[in-house]
Amino acid sequence: MGDWHSKSVSQAMGELEASRQGLSQREAARRLEKYGPNQLAQPQPPSLLIRILGQLKDPMILVLLAAAGLSLLASGGEDWLDGAIILVIVVVNGVISITQEDHAQQALEELRRMSAPQASALREGEARRVSAASLVPGDIILLEAGDLVPADARIIRCSRLQADESAMTGESVPVEKEAREALPPDTPLGDQVNMLLSGTLITAGRGAALVVATGMDTQMGRIAGLLLDSGAGETPLQKRMGEISRSLSFLCLSVCAIMFGVGLFQGKGILDMFLTAVSLAVAAIPEGLPAIVTIVLALGVQRLADGHAIVKKLPAVETLGCAGVICSDKTGTLTQNRMTVQQVWLTPGARRREAMLAGTLCSDARLAWKAGAPTASGDPTEGALVVAAAQDGVDQSRELERLPRTADIPFDSTRKLMSTIHAREEGGWTLFVKGAPDVLLGRCSHTPRGPMSQGDRARILAANEDLAGKALRVIAVARKELDSLPGRMEPEEVERGLTFLGLFGLMDPPRPEVKGAVAKCHLAGVRPVMITGDHRSTALAVAQELDIARPGDWTVTGAELDFMPQELLEQDIEKFAVFARVSPEHKMRIVQAWQKRGKVVAMTGDGVNDAPALKSADIGCAMGKTGTDVAKGAADMILTDDNFSTIVSAIEEGRGIYSNIRKAIHYLLSCNIGEIFTIFAATLLGFGQMPLAPVQLLWLNLVTDSLPALALGVEPVEEGVMEQPPREASAGLFDRRFSLRLAWQGLMVGGLTLAAYFLGLKWLGSPGSEGAAANTMAFATLTLCQLFHAFNVRSENRSLFSQGVLSNPAMNRAFLAGLAMQLSVLLIPPLQGVFSVVPMNAPQWCAVLALAMSPIPICEWAKASRRREDMAPAREEAAA
Repeated sequence: MGDWHSKSVSQAMGELEASRQGLSQREAARRLEKYGPNQLAQPQPPSLLIRILGQLKDPMILVLLAAAGLSLLASGGEDWLDGAIILVIVVVNGVISITQEDHAQQALEELRRMSAPQASALREGEARRVSAASLVPGDIILLEAGDLVPADARIIRCSRLQADESAMTGESVPVEKEAREALPPDTPLGDQVNMLLSGTLITAGRGAALVVATGMDTQMGRIAGLLLDSGAGETPLQKRMGEISRSLSFLCLSVCAIMFGVGLFQGKGILDMFLTAVSLAVAAIPEGLPAIVTIVLALGVQRLADGHAIVKKLPAVETLGCAGVICSDKTGTLTQNRMTVQQVWLTPGARRREAMLAGTLCSDARLAWKAGAPTASGDPTEGALVVAAAQDGVDQSRELERLPRTADIPFDSTRKLMSTIHAREEGGWTLFVKGAPDVLLGRCSHTPRGPMSQGDRARILAANEDLAGKALRVIAVARKELDSLPGRMEPEEVERGLTFLGLFGLMDPPRPEVKGAVAKCHLAGVRPVMITGDHRSTALAVAQELDIARPGDWTVTGAELDFMPQELLEQDIEKFAVFARVSPEHKMRIVQAWQKRGKVVAMTGDGVNDAPALKSADIGCAMGKTGTDVAKGAADMILTDDNFSTIVSAIEEGRGIYSNIRKAIHYLLSCNIGEIFTIFAATLLGFGQMPLAPVQLLWLNLVTDSLPALALGVEPVEEGVMEQPPREASAGLFDRRFSLRLAWQGLMVGGLTLAAYFLGLKWLGSPGSEGAAANTMAFATLTLCQLFHAFNVRSENRSLFSQGVLSNPAMNRAFLAGLAMQLSVLLIPPLQGVFSVVPMNAPQWCAVLALAMSPIPICEWAKASRRREDMAPAREEAAA
């Protein structure tokens, strides 16, 4: 912001060549061209070529490209279709990824356009509404309660002007502003009362200010600039996919080398063994996996967008799915971001209408009606009193017509009171005063019943303590009848001898849906944590009501954190449920402490001061309604409804996505293990003829690796997914149980294929064509076996029949499409020649179908055994 706060108004206007009549349209246009639009700079998007090349960084993509080259080499270049199919999959995967990134960016731009602010500026002596982006240094802007400050500005004149600077400084209470001539150059940002900061909110009063900085030259812009160059780490899914890619690459090379060596040892031809080894390598690579992962994530992003969340990067939603901690702000996310009157306490003898009248008339907030409901603009606390009065039938507008304001003494933080004087229709005036209960009580001498006794004072103080003990913000109101206007509007003369009317207890109430979302978090093993700038008592009351703070949980303030070493915070971090009165630095420390404990941390925020913590968290969630552009830029996800419940829904979606990706990997690898086992066993056993031809292996990959795996990727989220603890971010994808399941199911598929081959070779083949029949039976069995096996993989433990055999329409379509493709190869004569198959007779078809369907009963038995094994500890505990 420079040192504009230390210059007088005339100095500032002279340096900027500004006028109190504002700029001319021509001059404003010239300066706009010079300084650029009043917008935060966005990171320069990479070119399309760079984005395409970026897709090649994925090791899996590189393996696929190598497989395409090997398949072309294996066919001698004559049959280019197999390699082309793999290349098409790579291209489609890249197009999907780039398209989804574009869609996410377009959604962000649309959100930015929808929330583009307007400003009131003096142009050629007239107040005009202009786009905030068109403001330039030297403009005179006009501000009033409810306006967003569009640029850094030096106050020229103001009346009772207050600004909510919490988005910039973290100060939760509106700051009183003054048009002081100059301040010391070293005045801290939070104490520069003659300046207004871009992105802050005017909560009371009105004023005019000189724009001194726009865009990236503002204080907000400087913070935004610090974030533009910061990088982002890999998500857990990206790390897991890297592991899979490296493992598969090593496996493919190893298998190729072993196959080639064994064949040469057995005296087979070098070219034949090379073709077989390369075909097996192609079969061992699940080329559909990258596309499946991207598509599953993209579909999840679309579902989240429909549910009020915009995900900026596809893998981010998966990261949220393994979140173990949600660090959430209180105001607007857990609460409704609107102060409301929760309780009204009346002095004995006072009427409720009198208290409501004092609350609504002694106010700078203004009542408005929207869709038949009262709302208010201005200071949130004053607005709550105005709305409460309107709900009680005391309409501010009508009352001001009956009792017009003739004088006032504005609120100030030293006096902690505000007073207004109103003319009565019958003659005389009424003074209304509101403010801090302890201060106002000292100015009162009466209750509505008569002179105030010590007992009256004790009752008022007790009521105040009771309301404050409930974490309510307490406002007191009083009145006084005047026969004449005071000679001087001095607080010492006016605010004395008052009649105490009552107390208002106010609170920003929790969102009604949040309590259920918090309960779901606890059930899912996700720890909700409140991080707020509000007072300890208020934060704790809300946290207890929402069940965020449970018996035994601790509450800590920012001041206490200042004296707490980071090592101690990391040691005790799980004990804290509420962090109150914290600064941005504290938020960073809290996030890092949880991460030190191995937790994936989700962090919500809306202000500029939240941006570093949003960037530091594993996934930052910015508020779409109240969030600043800086916060949105630092976040991974934007909540368009500013709702905590949306985060919980995203966690559930993320868990479902990870589960579906795991199912797709399970299916692809178990089937590919079956293919490897089939060919490898045949090689070791010295078969004169391989059970599967190279072209059959490539066709098999196309039929079984794409459509069923994609169908598994869109499997509905399983019941009970939010009844399990989050997985560890460091946990490997291939745990022992998962690896064993892959192994035995792959061996099952391979064993059934070899069984079909032996049946055709020894018993069911026609004389003279046993080899062709055996090869055809093995090919048909392996393909159909994998199609049926896809139904098994839809759930790791639940029975297919309890889940519903046909409950996934995508799987039904994938099965029918794969079945039709395979039958066309087996039954259509021209294709039979291309794929080296012969027609099968009825016994051969019966054997193929029986073997192909065998995985369903085998896996159902295995699932039932696992369920009994998992339930055994619970039964033993119940018996004990």
